[in-house]
Amino acid sequence: SATGAPVMVAPAMDARMFDNPATRANLATLGDRGVHVAGPDSGRMASGLEGVGRMVEPQELIGHARLVLGRAGDMAGRRLVVTAGGTEEPIDPVRVITNRSSGKMGLAVAEAARDRGADVTLISAGSTRPGPVGVSMVRAGSARAMADAVREAAGRADAVVMAAAVSDWTPAAPSETKLKKGEAGELTLGLERTEDVIASVEGPGLIKVGFALETEELERNARAKLAAKGLDLIVANDALQEDVGMGADQNRVIMIGRDGQAQHVPTMSKYEVGHRILDRVGGLLAERGGGSAGELIEHG
Repeated sequence: SATGAPVMVAPAMDARMFDNPATRANLATLGDRGVHVAGPDSGRMASGLEGVGRMVEPQELIGHARLVLGRAGDMAGRRLVVTAGGTEEPIDPVRVITNRSSGKMGLAVAEAARDRGADVTLISAGSTRPGPVGVSMVRAGSARAMADAVREAAGRADAVVMAAAVSDWTPAAPSETKLKKGEAGELTLGLERTEDVIASVEGPGLIKVGFALETEELERNARAKLAAKGLDLIVANDALQEDVGMGADQNRVIMIGRDGQAQHVPTMSKYEVGHRILDRVGGLLAERGGGSAGELIEHG
């Protein structure tokens, strides 16, 4: 190709064609020359045969395109850890204590960071959905698993964005067998505090972003959390707002930095809120130096 633009191909063929050494060698050559190869997937073909050769689904193909186009973004060369979803604390092998987090906000931040060129690790709880194209996915169901995964990933990161809703409490003595309804008229659970994940994560120059979901005195509680957990930025939203926040596709938040300045972000998609958060993260990374922050791009 004579173009200087990024090139991506999405091969599609009938079953057994992909297994041909010539086909594989040609795709490998394209990859060596900088062409991004998306797929192919496996499954049922138009011919009725089964095998490797299906073109990747359109939504996944869009993810590949965003990955390729974002490689020169303002966060190229940066490593971000993003958490998402609500942890599940076991009562017994089939029951858990959890919350209503959908994981959409963390997923949106991860996608926005990928689209700006960052190397993203998404640590997800409470969801079995596949991760975004180009994002490293780590499953962490409980608060303890989340803490371990975040500490492991944060050692190589420039920033941690803690969008997950980590349970504050976990059963102190979960049962190894299913608790039977007929064994007692009522059940009393002993609970113990979980580890404060974001407060426990440290690293030279590491930017820490936390979230505060409140039902009253939003800004005051967010400022207290910012200080108590040693955060660089906190993103706060009201759990009682209608049509935004938990479970919704949109959000309306207040961002407060260490300087005490509050930025009110109006209602917009969670993906766009993710970019607003990353604008602030990019500015903090540029201030601290070290690595390639790139030229900041304002998104909205």
